[in-house]
Amino acid sequence: MSYPPFNYPEARGFRFSGRELKEIAISVLVLTLAFTILFSGGLDGLPAAIGDMTFAYYFIISFLAVLTAFFFHEMAHKFLAQKYGCWAEFNYSLLGLVFALATSAVGIIFAAPGAVIIGGRITPEQNGKISAAGPATNLTLGATFSALYFVTTPLDIQVFPGVFELGGIFFILAWINVVLGGFNLIPFPPLDGSKIYRWNMGVYISLVAAAVALFVMLYLY
Repeated sequence: MSYPPFNYPEARGFRFSGRELKEIAISVLVLTLAFTILFSGGLDGLPAAIGDMTFAYYFIISFLAVLTAFFFHEMAHKFLAQKYGCWAEFNYSLLGLVFALATSAVGIIFAAPGAVIIGGRITPEQNGKISAAGPATNLTLGATFSALYFVTTPLDIQVFPGVFELGGIFFILAWINVVLGGFNLIPFPPLDGSKIYRWNMGVYISLVAAAVALFVMLYLY
């Protein structure tokens, strides 16, 4: 894990290090595999999923879910921090990734794959906005996928016959984004919600209200 020097100079522009790109790729791959195992029914359902090719379908859906819910969330933090002139790089957690795989094997999933580490001079407002960027991205995507779910479900468009309809795919993407965004709004460190809460109560309440509304809508329909 690399950190910037104490007197790290401000720099503009979006930047990735070679190490960071490698750790992002590993995190996306491991999380995709974890969700694929989860959708397959854990280790018990894995042989059947591999045997009838549904494993490949689950892998594609899982990749889309991880890309939108995890990768876009972290990149929202990173890009806004870099816009403010900060050093910002994603660092993975090997223990968190292993734990994600282990929990998926028993039919649940708890993922703590890593986080964007930020260095530099920022104001409390900038810190709050950087923290809010991740959950806000999830909720925006959750709302978008929810709308697509309601539009496409009546059309009964078959994407993976016998496994997923198009509406079902949008529902999964919406659900995972809303759950991840809502979870990160819990107001306890190190979650984003604790920093948003300290910065601006109005923004925090608005994001929580959006998360609850989307959660209830998806749950009921």
